Amino acid sequence: MEDEMYMRRCLQLAKNGLGRVAPNPMVGAVVVCDHRIIGEGYHIYYGGAHAEVNAIRSVKDATLLKRSTIYVTLEPCAHYGKTPPCADLIIDRQIPRVVVGCRDPFDQVDGRGIEKLRAAGCEVTVGVLEAECRALNRSFITFHTRKRPYVTLKWAESADGFVDRLRRSADDGEPARLSTPLTTMLVHKRRAEHAAIMVGARTALLDRPQLTVRYWAGGSPVKVVADSSRPLSQWLHELYEQNIQSVLVEGGSRLLQAFIDGGVWDEAWVEESATMLGGGVKTPAIQGAYESEQHFGINFRHYRNEADFN
Repeated sequence: MEDEMYMRRCLQLAKNGLGRVAPNPMVGAVVVCDHRIIGEGYHIYYGGAHAEVNAIRSVKDATLLKRSTIYVTLEPCAHYGKTPPCADLIIDRQIPRVVVGCRDPFDQVDGRGIEKLRAAGCEVTVGVLEAECRALNRSFITFHTRKRPYVTLKWAESADGFVDRLRRSADDGEPARLSTPLTTMLVHKRRAEHAAIMVGARTALLDRPQLTVRYWAGGSPVKVVADSSRPLSQWLHELYEQNIQSVLVEGGSRLLQAFIDGGVWDEAWVEESATMLGGGVKTPAIQGAYESEQHFGINFRHYRNEADFN
């Protein structure tokens, strides 16, 4: 189907904004005239022009816009933020047809862009590759619909099911090294893709982790050390109030298990090390289907809490 083909191109473009546009969503746009792409764009960085603006600007012959279709992964905005409304631009350029991947759940948009376009006489199609478009911005959508950050759990476990050796204090030595230099780089990539990183107070005391991005490009996430004085709901509410859309939970085992038992998680990455520890701190227990992936020769289990993402 032609609409799906062009929306897939929009999705490809949108991914170029990964790690650069948060807390805004990743968005891609394509302008098509006579079955030919005449303009493309994506949201490049936070505060910069939106995807629709960049796509329209890239069209060399502006007269073609009046008989074109613009495809966009997310509903065009209808409000003034850091940039003017994209819906107004589309109307002003008299683009007759708009194809939208999914509706924007942000309170100041949430259908208003679609309504404005239709009121101006545009033909608007909504829901093309909707599942893929929603998945692209899971963090953004979860934040605005569930009023909490998107939660990613991460840990490495030994071949015999432990995350660390038993230690009572920082003087008991370094934590077990279960990740390789290459998978450590992958961890830092994930850190760069999250707004915050959380560890338990005991992990912070024993491991003294830096929790920074050192082996990948991008900024370091906000550090959060969670203690047992407050429930997880309070921590997540505070992060939500600070407009932090995503949090990577790296440990320890008790904190990870608390998120799992509370059902307050969205995805989990488990690195399967070939190292045997022979005892120690047991790995968190997590249920549900998972996908097996391999990176740098190391196996990973990737879980998604699909019941938590509609």
